[in-house]
Amino acid sequence: MIKYPGICEQWEAGTVKIAVICGGLSNERDVSLSSGAGIARALREEGHAVALADLFLGLEEVPAALDALFTKEDRGPGQSVAEAAPDLEAVRAMRPGQGPIGPHVLELCRAADMVFLALHGEEGENGKLQAFFDLHGIRYTGSGYLGSAVAMNKALSKALMRAAGVPTPDSVTLRRGEKAGEAPWLPCVVKPCSGGSSVGTTIVRAPEDYAPALELAFRYEDSVLAERFVPGRELTVGVIDGRAMPVTEIIPKSGFYDYKNKYQPGMTDDPCPAPITDDQTAAIQALAEKVYRVLGLEAYGRVDFIMAKDGTFYCLEANTLPGMTPTSLIPRMGAAMGMSYGQLCSRLIQASLKKYA
Repeated sequence: MIKYPGICEQWEAGTVKIAVICGGLSNERDVSLSSGAGIARALREEGHAVALADLFLGLEEVPAALDALFTKEDRGPGQSVAEAAPDLEAVRAMRPGQGPIGPHVLELCRAADMVFLALHGEEGENGKLQAFFDLHGIRYTGSGYLGSAVAMNKALSKALMRAAGVPTPDSVTLRRGEKAGEAPWLPCVVKPCSGGSSVGTTIVRAPEDYAPALELAFRYEDSVLAERFVPGRELTVGVIDGRAMPVTEIIPKSGFYDYKNKYQPGMTDDPCPAPITDDQTAAIQALAEKVYRVLGLEAYGRVDFIMAKDGTFYCLEANTLPGMTPTSLIPRMGAAMGMSYGQLCSRLIQASLKKYA
């Protein structure tokens, strides 16, 4: 990793320019736009100079001096999240035949002292962008390319968790073109292997529902995970700089924690701290910190669990760039720790700066 002397001193002096990058071409594009708008506004309220850009659409006009894009004044309203995932073909049509990085995004990121990655989904979390930024000497928030790639691939991350003794539901990986056969378990959860926000995810309860669930998941990816369904309470734990945040329980008012329930206000109850015992809290926080280490994560992340009826915690997955929307869970955990949204954003940058100290 390239070292950047002086960046921590710049942060302490309040002279760091921050580029917030969001959007892109992931199925979680709308979530990312909401996260990016909120992060940019909060960092400006904290007194930082911030520029906001969509990874795919980029910037239409760039002044001769890029520093002019970094402002301490808010520019524009926040971004809401629709009930359904975005139409990516319509987004691609806005820049037909172009690559994933829009005009002037690289120049903006190189002009920044720190890039806050408000991206979600495969495009921003699979490690490719992180590796690209490393090659260009660009500092960014969150995990590096290797931890990002490992955590994004659910089959690989579950194998590492099992090897480290972290309980995780049994699963099989299916690839496009392979004969699927019957459901390995009923009920089971079918989902894209590297997806997020529950896009393309189905809980299969009857044999005849297995093939349609696979068909849906394969619309989004060439590898699909079929995982044994573990009934129980859904819990999640944020981790900043290797230390667990308060535990949050996720209680959808109907159905399961799908895309709509995640991002539409009032669809889910999420008490934080979760109403579990002190011993259970300590145990799941220790597991979250262990998963963070086992997968090689850096700066921050969020680890999701199911607490089965017998009290066993099963890890479902780790998120390297968890949502920062108004309904997201990491901000709720931060609030339980006494941090405002803006203070949380600053804390995530401070944790990320340690990669470059």
